[in-house]
Amino acid sequence: MRVFRLSVVPAGLTILVALVLTACASATKDNTATWSTDKLYSEAKDETKAGAWDKAIGLFDKLEGRAAGTTLSQQAQLEKAFAQFKTGDKIQAVATLDRFLKLHPASPAIDYALYLKGLVNFNDNLGLFSFITRQDLSERDQKAAKDSYEAFRELVNRFPESKYTTDARQRMTYIVNSLASYEVHVARYYFSRGAYVAAINRAQVAISDFQGVPAVEEALEILIQSYDALGMIDLRNDSRRVLEKSFPQSVLLGKGRTEAKAWWKFW
Repeated sequence: MRVFRLSVVPAGLTILVALVLTACASATKDNTATWSTDKLYSEAKDETKAGAWDKAIGLFDKLEGRAAGTTLSQQAQLEKAFAQFKTGDKIQAVATLDRFLKLHPASPAIDYALYLKGLVNFNDNLGLFSFITRQDLSERDQKAAKDSYEAFRELVNRFPESKYTTDARQRMTYIVNSLASYEVHVARYYFSRGAYVAAINRAQVAISDFQGVPAVEEALEILIQSYDALGMIDLRNDSRRVLEKSFPQSVLLGKGRTEAKAWWKFW
């Protein structure tokens, strides 16, 4: 006959296991389970005031679910996006805002959502940093700037009377001037290296993509100089006529290479 032996677990081990299980249960317990939605919102706001953005995100996330279908849920979603932005998690912030815009197209807070989406991708060192330090803007930075511009443009077009529109317009101007100045900087770099075809290509990008901005003046000058260096007289003369017509008071006309106005002086 087969005999089964029962093993005896030491008492100390039993106590240890019990403590571990108790700790696990405590760790998974939701201390907010009995909170009202108003208390959840109040606590989340306190965390934002204290700069505890990660804690605030968790509370706003819970509030969004518990208050589903109410304006408080929408408010939680927007404030969660702002908290994500403050932590530097731009991807999640944009995802939260995109979901808000999709789920609540008639919300009275659409203008703020668009403004915040533009703000998330906005970089106020976009032009200054790259131009002064001679570092290239990465494709990621340029994409973020363009995404920011598109969000601001939608805000301006859809909500011209919004309290966020004036600031959005100024930021759009900054973005366009920064990107155009970067293209001109690259074109100038190529020209200084004798890469005249590359200089022409980058100058033309600035002229075609960023019409009406101050950087176009220098882009046209680079075209004139590059075409002249290549012996392409007709194209040089055409570019000069465009410069004369577009910027009749330009200091670059007939005076050789002159330092253009600083890129950031466009306000």
